[in-house]
This record gives sequence, structure tokens and C-alpha cells, in this order.
Amino acid sequence: MVQDEPNGEVVAASDRPREKKPNFFQRIVIFIRQVFAELRKVVTPTRQELVKYTLVVLGFVAVMMAVVYGLDVLFVWVTTQVFGTKGL
Repeated sequence: MVQDEPNGEVVAASDRPREKKPNFFQRIVIFIRQVFAELRKVVTPTRQELVKYTLVVLGFVAVMMAVVYGLDVLFVWVTTQVFGTKGL
């Protein structure tokens, strides 16, 4: 059987009673515990990996700057051709 929840969700019917929701402060404590549990899973990169990642990011930024600069030059050329005036 399926029953509608008050907030509009459809869920499977169950004969067991609903679990009581923890109060506000208990939810904060649970959240903080879960954050620390996730932080324990984080692996910090070695110095070599960190240097490699930094160079990759800087390279990507340089390529994107070149693309944006190229598009800017192209748009200036197009507007000069269309309107016949030099850009600022």
C-alpha cells in the first residue's frame, strides 16, 4: 500500500511506528561528528603531487587567458569591421 505524506511525498505504508526526529542540538552534534568522520578520510597530497597539481592549474589558467584574449581581439576586429570605428 502507498500513502501520501502531509508534505506531498508518496511513501510505502508500514505498520511500525515512526522514529522520533532528534532535536536541534542533537542534529548539530550528529552533523559535526559526520564532518570529522569525513575529514578523517581525506588524504593530503605529497609535495611532488602538490607541485604537479599547481602546475596543471597554472597551465590551465594560462590557456584560458589566451582563449579569452583571442576572443577579445576577434570581437574588437569584428566590431571595427562592422561599425568602422576603432575600439578603445
